[in-house]
Amino acid sequence: MTYTFVNQWDTGFQASVDIKNTGTTAVNNWTVGWAFPNAQAISQLWNATFTQTGANVSATNLSWNASIAPNATVNVGFNANSNGTNSKPTAFTLNGSTCAVTP
Repeated sequence: MTYTFVNQWDTGFQASVDIKNTGTTAVNNWTVGWAFPNAQAISQLWNATFTQTGANVSATNLSWNASIAPNATVNVGFNANSNGTNSKPTAFTLNGSTCAVTP
């Protein structure tokens, strides 16, 4: 999992989450989850559907990107609101299991 800030401004930001399948079989029907550390709130997300409850975000595949082949990457991007401090999430899950985060 790679989390990248694309753009930031006073009260918000745009970010990107890359989900890379490092395994040897396809990942089907994926859901990625993370918790924002500074009360950030997503206002728009693309390439997945999402829910956010407090700090916790869950993004689920769409029909056209439900399968991630071995060594393939799926990108989820979003715009969000922030209140000053805007730290990156430090932990991610994929289908409920903790996954590696690359800087």
